[in-house]
Order: sequence, then structure tokens, then C-alpha cells
Amino acid sequence: MSGLVRYRVDPQASRFTVRAFAGGPLSAVGHNPTFVVRDFRGEVEYDPDEPGASSLRLVIGAASLAVTDNVSDKDRREIEQTTREQVLETGRYAEISYDCPASRLTASGPMQLQLAGDLTLHGVTRPQTVSARVYLMGGILRGQGEASVRQADFDIRPVSVAGGMLKVKDELKVAFDIVARAVKDEAKLTFDIVARK
Repeated sequence: MSGLVRYRVDPQASRFTVRAFAGGPLSAVGHNPTFVVRDFRGEVEYDPDEPGASSLRLVIGAASLAVTDNVSDKDRREIEQTTREQVLETGRYAEISYDCPASRLTASGPMQLQLAGDLTLHGVTRPQTVSARVYLMGGILRGQGEASVRQADFDIRPVSVAGGMLKVKDELKVAFDIVARAVKDEAKLTFDIVARK
């Protein structure tokens, strides 16, 4: 366990997206909106010698999802408002979180991890498996991967318009490229400063 290092997610250097897909008879005229998450934070504890001893916690501000597609300002505002108010209900469920303790993370190859964590979304917590490729570069840890999330699993009713002729499919695709930076032992640093005095 001596190789365990704590990292803090750097949102400015990271990217987290969610993609929805149009369905129904009119799906050909709909588009598949992609959202970027603008507010998220997290910490990783990672041991390169024993990846299974690692853990992850990530928290997302549910109201921070913003449309990245090239659509009109009117459509952008309407999609984002509908997502906040009708889909995620951010007034009631302000945060989305993903927790993966050390006992539920396994290495499936060199720098390839399988996370069996808990996703809390829309007030519902369910198991969510995520595969990630991990890269270490000095004091920087980078994780990349994708996952599929079913809205129905979290009591979310997919949005539909035109009397159900155009609606969003249940499955969402989540993609991430997360950069985290090593955190120095803050407790030890405080002790050293006091000791010098």
C-alpha cells in the first residue's frame, strides 16, 4: 500500500461528455445532442504496483450540462432547460456522483481498469461498470473511457415531443478524458511548518 498516491481531478484539463440519441418515427429529422459537463470534481487514489487497491470518487453538478452541438441559440436554451427541469430535475437532485471503492476495482490488463462502482443519478443509486485506460506521466494521472447509462434504471423518463413521434432513446453514451494531479500530503506539510516554528 506504500505506493498509493492521491490525485485530484483537474476540470480545466479534463473533458466529460454525455450523448443522447433520437428515436421514434421522426428520428431521421431529429439530432443526437451531445452535452459537455462543465462542473465536476473528484479524487483518485491509485497504486501503480497494485491497481486493485485504487479508488475513485467523482461528483458532477447536474445543472452544468451544456449542449456542444452547432444549433441555434433558441434550440440550445430549450434543450438545456428541458434537460435540467424535466430529465435531471436539478432543483431536487443537484449532484450526480460515482463512487468506486478499492475492493471493486480490478486490472484487466496493463493500465486497463474495470471499475464496478455506484452511480447516483436522479436520486437513485445503482451499480455501474466502467472500463478505463489509465496513463501515468510524472505527477499526472490520466483516465480515458466510455460507458453506457440507461435512463430508465434511474427513474428518468426519456423526453418525447410531437406526440411521441420523436423521442430520446433510453441509452446514453458517456465518454471521459480525465486528468488528475498528484496531491502532496497536506497533513504532513502542515506538521512540518508547525515543527519549524
